[in-house]
Amino acid sequence: MANILIIDDDKMMCGILSKLVTGMGHRCVSTHTLEEGLKEKTSGAYDVVFLDVRLPDGNGLSALPGIREGEFPPEVIIITGAGDADGAELAIRSGAWDYIEKPSSLQRITLPLVRALQYREERRLRVRRRAVSNLNLNGIVGSSSRMKASFEILAQLVSADIDVLITGETGTGKGVFALAIHNNSSRGGKPFVTLDCSVLPETLVESILFGYEKGAFTGADRPRDGLFKQADGGTLFLDEVGDLPLAVQKAFLRVLEERRFRPLGGQREIYSDFRIIAATNKNIEEMVKNEAFREDLYFRLRAFTLELPPLRERENDVTELAEHYIQKICNRRGMDPKGYSPEFMDALRSYHWPGNVRELFRVLESAVTMCQDSRTLFPKHLPDDFRVYLSRTAFTPADDMDSRPEQGVRQATASELPSLREFRKAKDRSYLQQLVAASEGSVTKACGISGLSRAHLYELLKAHGLSMRS
Repeated sequence: MANILIIDDDKMMCGILSKLVTGMGHRCVSTHTLEEGLKEKTSGAYDVVFLDVRLPDGNGLSALPGIREGEFPPEVIIITGAGDADGAELAIRSGAWDYIEKPSSLQRITLPLVRALQYREERRLRVRRRAVSNLNLNGIVGSSSRMKASFEILAQLVSADIDVLITGETGTGKGVFALAIHNNSSRGGKPFVTLDCSVLPETLVESILFGYEKGAFTGADRPRDGLFKQADGGTLFLDEVGDLPLAVQKAFLRVLEERRFRPLGGQREIYSDFRIIAATNKNIEEMVKNEAFREDLYFRLRAFTLELPPLRERENDVTELAEHYIQKICNRRGMDPKGYSPEFMDALRSYHWPGNVRELFRVLESAVTMCQDSRTLFPKHLPDDFRVYLSRTAFTPADDMDSRPEQGVRQATASELPSLREFRKAKDRSYLQQLVAASEGSVTKACGISGLSRAHLYELLKAHGLSMRS
């Protein structure tokens, strides 16, 4: 017998689902608000959650990542009367089992439930994949829900010897994740060969990839293995695969499909057993539409896709990352450990990190250098460009204060000034309120105006007690 939770303000729908579930021999609990549902989910071990989107006290999609947290979270079936393609995409990317639009037939509802329960039962019975806690993460740091989800996917990829496409913004750690997948797999200890596709010269492509025999061309005084052969038994990491020259992609596709190639000047083809892990910060789907990337190669590369979150969507990880890197920098330089003031960490958490983890490391390298023999890091040790940005974003426009020349601006007392974090939070809430109004409640418009991803927008709205239509 499974435990099913229904979170839906439509009492008639709750009744239909409850009757269906109990008729299948399972236990069912119905709640009619998001708050009640989340409280009930916490108090009980549920296998499946039927979740509505538009609830009286919030948006179900914004709560989905939280429901999916934990070592063995329930499967979530979204059931909504206001379905749309964007909502469906967000639900699937957030870990939903299925996205069903009301009204639907009982069969349309029953089958996903049966399959979700079957999946959970098989997962309980089969030999568990290697636990995340046993993985060698190579210094990958983070305990936010987004990173935990990435670690869980990493654990699955370790035991599945399939090609992987890692996507994410510059500096999110795609190369580090690629190496972690390799090191924890059965190929660990074998070659991990990196090809930076952004600097691959078209005139040398064949010799770099395929290798060559002695005498294949002028200057080839001895045979040389190409990257395909060097990766035999191990992993070939295609960094920035979105920059792979279009003229090279056809030849690349054949090798990826057959794992066979002929070195320059060679008389026979060579087989190489390598795993492909590719990474890109580009939207390859859009490149395919614009004929800048071969569709067949894209489909071949994305046997499994791992999307890494940007640091701005991992605010809770900033402190953990900063502490890790400060210690790492001090150890590398043979320095005594350094502490930090609360204001130093507030400044780091207030920044938007366009360069992600890589930029955070650069900023901390600079701060530790400026700190010299001091034991404590203060905001003044941060790079000037970083401090200028924070100062400008925290600056209150003149129309928000009494700035008449004859009166001037009254200097606030220490007791009146909030912390930088509190100030930023108030500013964020004000911006979000204006964003909701300007976008007329449309998530799509709001994302276009703000530049936020849908998941991050929902996360911010939830944090500030705001909502908008899905």
